[in-house]
Amino acid sequence: MMRKIYILPVLFILFFTNCEKVVTIDVPSIEPKLIIDAAFEVYFDESPVSANTVVKLKLSADYFEDVIPVVTNATVFLTDLSNLSIINFSDLDADGSYEPETAFIPADNVAYELTVIHNNETYKGKASKIKSAPLLSAVQGDETLFSGEETEVRIDFTDSDFEDNYYLFDFTNNLFTSIEDRFFNGADYNFSFFYSEDDIELPTTVNIKMSGVSKEYFTYFRVLVNQSGQNSGGPFETVPSSLLGNMINMTAEENFPLGYFHISETDTFLLDLVEKD
Repeated sequence: MMRKIYILPVLFILFFTNCEKVVTIDVPSIEPKLIIDAAFEVYFDESPVSANTVVKLKLSADYFEDVIPVVTNATVFLTDLSNLSIINFSDLDADGSYEPETAFIPADNVAYELTVIHNNETYKGKASKIKSAPLLSAVQGDETLFSGEETEVRIDFTDSDFEDNYYLFDFTNNLFTSIEDRFFNGADYNFSFFYSEDDIELPTTVNIKMSGVSKEYFTYFRVLVNQSGQNSGGPFETVPSSLLGNMINMTAEENFPLGYFHISETDTFLLDLVEKD
């Protein structure tokens, strides 16, 4: 009996070792699509008012690719549809980030049309600035969640009256939360956001952003984050190939682009986070 006890484990090891196989999975390669990340932010609570109006262009890559190719040879311009004036963009650093050649602040109640020309195909999309309530306060709290190592941030703002509002919060390190005012229309609202211990290293300073967004962009961004994941290089790093934005290929509609053109009023808040006992 003692001999069987020592022999059987050896036999099982040999059996499973001989049955081990290396399986190779072929992932189909797809034609790269243009990714247009044009989420403009107007910092309305600053004096003077400033804006981030950068258009970032990339090409989609296969699932296992580590590098997302940038597009540096496109033509990019914005049309103010109220007077048909043109604002040209250029990529001076050849990094796929196109900035306006003359600084401008998107105006209230004005529709803008973004045009991107790449590989002899023309892409267009329209957007108007979406208003936002100001961010009243952001403070570090003492509560935690499951591990006991999370860091709490408490957010407080007052929602605008008599209309449906949608907000996007950027908590730094590609961590986002989107909120609609269905249950607090026109009222004060506060909530807590929790950083996991892997999200940040304390002490640190985070730049929290609160942006007003359209219902369409709110829905788009929720799906985008759910499919792409948080904290993975940014939601526009790996846009799902089936997720359509508001940019249209005017030359060949079937070769649709990925990404979105949106203009938000945005408020910011710098917050120092410290370790707590």
